[in-house]
Amino acid sequence: MTDVRVAVVGSGFAGIGMAVGLRRSGVEDFVVLERAGEVGGTWRDNAYPGCACDVPSQLYSFSHRLNPRWSRSFAPQGEILDYLRSCARTGGVEPHLRLGHDVRSMRFDAEARCWLLDTTGGPVRAEVVVAAVGALSEPRLPDVPGIERFGGAMFHSAAWDHRYDLTGKKVAVVGTGASSIQFIPQIQPLVDRLVLFQRSAPWVLPRRDRAIGPVERAVYRHVPGAQRLVRAAIYWGREGYVLGFARRPGLLRLAQRVSLAHLRRQVPDEELRAVLTPRYTMGCKRILLSDDYYPALSRPNVEVVGAGVAEVREHAVVGSDGSVHDVDAVIFGTGFHVTDFPAAAHIHRGDGTSLAQVWREGMEAYKGTTVAGFPNLFFLVGPNTGLGHSSMVFMIESQVAYVLDALRTMERRRLRTVDVDAGAQARFNAGLVDQLAGSVWNTGGCHSWYLDARGRNTTLWPGFSFEFRRQTRRFDVEHYRVEERPDPDAPPRPAASPVPAGAGADR
Repeated sequence: MTDVRVAVVGSGFAGIGMAVGLRRSGVEDFVVLERAGEVGGTWRDNAYPGCACDVPSQLYSFSHRLNPRWSRSFAPQGEILDYLRSCARTGGVEPHLRLGHDVRSMRFDAEARCWLLDTTGGPVRAEVVVAAVGALSEPRLPDVPGIERFGGAMFHSAAWDHRYDLTGKKVAVVGTGASSIQFIPQIQPLVDRLVLFQRSAPWVLPRRDRAIGPVERAVYRHVPGAQRLVRAAIYWGREGYVLGFARRPGLLRLAQRVSLAHLRRQVPDEELRAVLTPRYTMGCKRILLSDDYYPALSRPNVEVVGAGVAEVREHAVVGSDGSVHDVDAVIFGTGFHVTDFPAAAHIHRGDGTSLAQVWREGMEAYKGTTVAGFPNLFFLVGPNTGLGHSSMVFMIESQVAYVLDALRTMERRRLRTVDVDAGAQARFNAGLVDQLAGSVWNTGGCHSWYLDARGRNTTLWPGFSFEFRRQTRRFDVEHYRVEERPDPDAPPRPAASPVPAGAGADR
């Protein structure tokens, strides 16, 4: 049994950010549990051709460790993975890593007031758990009849089969999300035939990616503040997008015109252009950036089926329009389990109830970080912390600061447990529902991974990211039920009663 003060689960941006934060705060009694053989999270797993970030590079790094070596304005996957490896190494995280430790279950021991984690590398007992598994960690395959009968190659973009040679093959691609628009232009010149099954056409804007030359990189390395100034300009420019997404969706009409003009320039065929024209308000689904997606779809060896998939046969895929396409391989670009969070089934509170049972009506948390009834458990990139306009690293750093202040508060006040008050959590989430009601994500006329099975947005933050940072700048212990540690010098007495939370919740 490994005993630690803090167990961090996951080693992507969130897990590494948490681990570096712990060390910078003087906390050394922790482990980082990672199921894979190296760090990196989604940037380790997603290694498909053309994989890159769709957030500007200058925003996609920790504020305490900017990267002056990005080669492009939108960093490719390999560079981001190298950056995370470097952060783990220089941040002193490596001695705390426990690779190959897949967490199979977590249970809060109500008597001992600690978390018991069953991992493939052995049991771990921790006072505090930080779940940093991320929202894009479990690939989603569509529920299509016959999918198990297919006799050719089949894989998800997040588990790309690099051993399979696509050259000269007939390939079906299912899905038109952020991954598909990146790998389709890369594989289109290789394959004999590519059939894209599109359920709904995405809004696509010009990417405007560029190389960052050696002179610019040298300026970032040697001129103090230059990169931070560029980063700040990009950040504040992107914060303005919130006005269109969450406040006044009508403001997105100009961006829609830019997207449609981009489509007209790159797709001369009117029939194909009609299939690729979105039928919902921009922003309702994730806005995609690409300069080579539309040209790839216009090539003679590509066909777009605008009706989605109805069935998979042993050597063919059938479209919802009845068309049958013989293929050698099927590649799914169908996203991830986000609103159903599979890991929740393996997290149990003191009475044995799983988090999945608690969330059966939909995910919710207090400030996306804590859940009532699960003491000393903190989530990074939890419910309603996603962004449609800026870098998730900013949100991660905000949550890390909140957790670190919680640990300091627990130490200073000799608290054994902290458990967010259910009323505070309910009021906080009621505020989110009110703010999301008029947003494009709720009113834009589409079905997206932002919404759960009941049509509730449990994924995105409804406002400016700096508002979230303000709300997480300190651990608001007054909204938590707490239990003090017993005084070792005092005579035995009954366990302390929980301290009731404050009357209001900071929204």
